[in-house]
Amino acid sequence: MNKFFITTAIPYVNAKPHIGHALEFVQADAVARYHKIIGDKTLLLSGADENAIKNVQAAEKAKKPVQVFIDENAKLFEQLAEKLNVDFDIFQKGSSPAHHKASQKLWELCSHDIYKKEYTGKYCVGCELFYENSELNENGECFEHPGKRLEEVSEENYFFKLSKYENEIKKLIESDTIRIVPESRKHEVLSFLNQGLKDISISRSNKRAKNWGVPVPEDDTQRIYVWFDALNIYQSGVGFGSDEAKYKKWWPANVHVIGKGILRFHAIYWPAFLLSAKLELPKNILVHGYITIDGQKMSKSLGNVIDPVELIEKYGADALRLYFLKHVSPFADGDFSEKKFIEVYNADLANGLGNLISRVAKLCESSNFDAKHSLSHLINVEKYSEALNDFKFNDALSFVWEKIEDLDKYINNEKPWDLIKKQDKKLKDVLSHAVDQILEIAVLLEPFLPETAKKIEEQFKGPKIKSHKPLFPRI
Repeated sequence: MNKFFITTAIPYVNAKPHIGHALEFVQADAVARYHKIIGDKTLLLSGADENAIKNVQAAEKAKKPVQVFIDENAKLFEQLAEKLNVDFDIFQKGSSPAHHKASQKLWELCSHDIYKKEYTGKYCVGCELFYENSELNENGECFEHPGKRLEEVSEENYFFKLSKYENEIKKLIESDTIRIVPESRKHEVLSFLNQGLKDISISRSNKRAKNWGVPVPEDDTQRIYVWFDALNIYQSGVGFGSDEAKYKKWWPANVHVIGKGILRFHAIYWPAFLLSAKLELPKNILVHGYITIDGQKMSKSLGNVIDPVELIEKYGADALRLYFLKHVSPFADGDFSEKKFIEVYNADLANGLGNLISRVAKLCESSNFDAKHSLSHLINVEKYSEALNDFKFNDALSFVWEKIEDLDKYINNEKPWDLIKKQDKKLKDVLSHAVDQILEIAVLLEPFLPETAKKIEEQFKGPKIKSHKPLFPRI
């Protein structure tokens, strides 16, 4: 058995989850479920990034103690995953004592590359990052958070010798030792590396951190910089610093699934920290885009932030999973509107998959078909596997929907309703083929629509197949 360890990005818990978090959770879950199906020993990890300044500020605004505030919000992310049928094996909290210990251990392993100096810079709280003037827009704002002023910060911090690892990281990315998918994101990272790396601040004063976060080892006046500790959740969640046997079993990560806005941290900072600590490197970084709403960027000020839980309660988890995995590019920004979502639901699920399942079940029931005649087996799924190995969820699902359409055509051509009337012996072969194909479709849907796949498998395993209420009532 191969080991397969996959992670989502670790979301900040300064607010409740939005539809972009749901997209990433579903992508990572589809990959994990596929690897479980093909027999890999698989682990899916997520967690809560709890040691950020923005969490402290949000807790103050909500007039709640920081720990209470982050615990409440972290719970909302876990509940979202549950409602989406996303099966996290581990949900690692950044405020946990085991994680604090792991981050201090990582610091100590990198200590030969850490030094202290005074620094003045422009800090974006949204990104938790210092920016050079050349990296800002014409208004002097960060591209990720336009309209928000950067803080001028002057203090003494600990710095990490990022510049030392510039050439090594470049070679790792060029050679695909760390494979960045899609290729366009790989070029983006190489272009950033070609501008030259500068050393980065990896601590904050207690005053600025408001005494929140992981204390710097042997210096109780400073806290570890949020990205140095948050990236380490990938390791602390599998036992780094607490359970050596577990850590050896699972590390390194096979895939980090992340959004495009945090590519630099994962493709440059994270490998540099691991190289410095002489630890193994992740193998793949899958980078998705953002979800726009009716063509506009999602933002609180526009009032267009969509709560994924409301959509799940209204339409079901699998309908939302299908939209994200079949109708949003895995590698580019995708647009969402409820109107478009309903069109997809009706076309793909009510009229497509759901209608096919109802038709075949009714035919089997009315002809008293015995499901023992069906020999379910997977055939010619190379295109499907290739698509999933390259994280092309939409291509894998297009392959499944081709099978749905082909079976619909087959039924229309063979006219089993006529064969029932004539009591034609050919009926058994036609229905055997139809049931066989449906069971194959169900297996292929397991990574994407787990609840639906299970319902179909239970309905068609027989020996007697009964028609049920529609899987997806038309909206």
